[in-house]
Order: sequence, then C-alpha cells, then structure tokens
Amino acid sequence: MSARPGVSTAVPEPSLPDPSSALGAVLLPIENVATRMNRPAARLLAVSKTRSTGEVAALADAGQQAFGENYVQEALPKIEALRGRGLEWHLIGHLQSNKADLAARHFDWVQSLDRAKLVTALARHRPAGAPPLNVLVQVNIDDETSKHGCLPGDVPALAKAIEAEPSLRLRGLMAIPAPHADMTRRRDAFRAMHALFEALQAGHAGIDTLSMGMSEDFVPAIEEGATMVRIGSALFGARPAKTEGPA
Repeated sequence: MSARPGVSTAVPEPSLPDPSSALGAVLLPIENVATRMNRPAARLLAVSKTRSTGEVAALADAGQQAFGENYVQEALPKIEALRGRGLEWHLIGHLQSNKADLAARHFDWVQSLDRAKLVTALARHRPAGAPPLNVLVQVNIDDETSKHGCLPGDVPALAKAIEAEPSLRLRGLMAIPAPHADMTRRRDAFRAMHALFEALQAGHAGIDTLSMGMSEDFVPAIEEGATMVRIGSALFGARPAKTEGPA
C-alpha cells in the first residue's frame, strides 16, 4: 500500500536523552561509589565516537569536559569545531602509526599506546611548546587475539620508553576486558588491572589513571579500582545504525 501524500515513510531517528539528565544519571552512581568507598570520584570520559558535533556540544553545555574518540579522522572536525571551549580530547581507539602525527598534534590524551614504535612516533610529532601528551598504556588483560594492547609483561619496558620522552607524560593504564556475561569474570580482569596499576605506581611518579569500565559495567570497575570510566550509550543513547558507504 502506498503512503498518503505528505506522510513520511522514513524510519524516525531514535530520540536522544536530555544531556543534563543523562549526565546526572551517570554521575550519581559514580559519586555514590566514591562516597561508599571513601575515595575520590572516578573521572567520566564521554565516548563520542559516531556522535555529531552538536551532540558533543550539548553534553559539553551540560558540564561534561572530557570526550573520547576512536578514530582520528572522525574526531578532527569535532575538535576543530569546538576549539576554544576548553574540552579535553582522548584517543581511545587503536592508533595506526601513520596517524600518530595527527594524534600527537590534536589530542590531549592517547589511551591506546601499546607498542614502542608508537612511543617514538608520538614523541616526534608532539608540537614544540605544547604541553606533554598524556598517555596510557593499553593492556590486553585477557590476552584476546581480537583485541589490541600489550601483554602485562610488556608494561615495564613501555613505561620506561615513555618516560624517556620529554614530550610524553605517562599517566597510567587502560584496558577493555573481555565482555563476559558473568560479571565475576569481568571483576577478575578489573582486579588484575588494578594490581598492574599499583605495580606501575610503585616504580614511577605521576601514575594516577586507571581507565576501565563502560556503560554496562562501570560501577564494578570503579569498585575494583578504576579512576576513569568510558561511557557512551548511557550518555548519548543507543548508537546510530550503520549505513552503507565508503569506510
């Protein structure tokens, strides 16, 4: 049956949550865990991959300052459009060596450093006069073949290489544990990361960031020691459906 004239047959876009309400709904449990465990609240990183500049701006207007992006090329227009608003940009996706120059010039943090070649590339391309680039070593804590990240035993050598570069500042570790349905297994990975984090703190100054936990498991992650959580869908709503087109 054909549509009536003037009546759209397009599938409506999913409604976006109110930015202030969504932000408050995430910050409340973060603050509750901090109070219950008598320690500082974990930092909130809003994961804005696939989100429009307008969506990022709306969440920034609600008070969110730090945003995480997976792809350098997707992030650059947002960074440029929102320049001057005091936002902090984190690269959280796998970084190819040929994109290291752009990452070093435009991001404040790189959370996905996982190999020595990247240390050299980021240090070489960080602009003179810019503050040191904050970096986290990404650890493949569950040794998944499908995931990027170094193995736990590789962390000391990478940390040493980073600290030898004045244009880089080692801040800690990042992990994306396997998405086990059994939360006990996720907690095991979080605990293993926290132990690795404490070992890194014991040998290096300025280690203050353990980035782990996402929308579905950020409370357990904080309980097990996360100091930063990466939240996307709980802030922005369900991710838009992928459309066919060039990569």
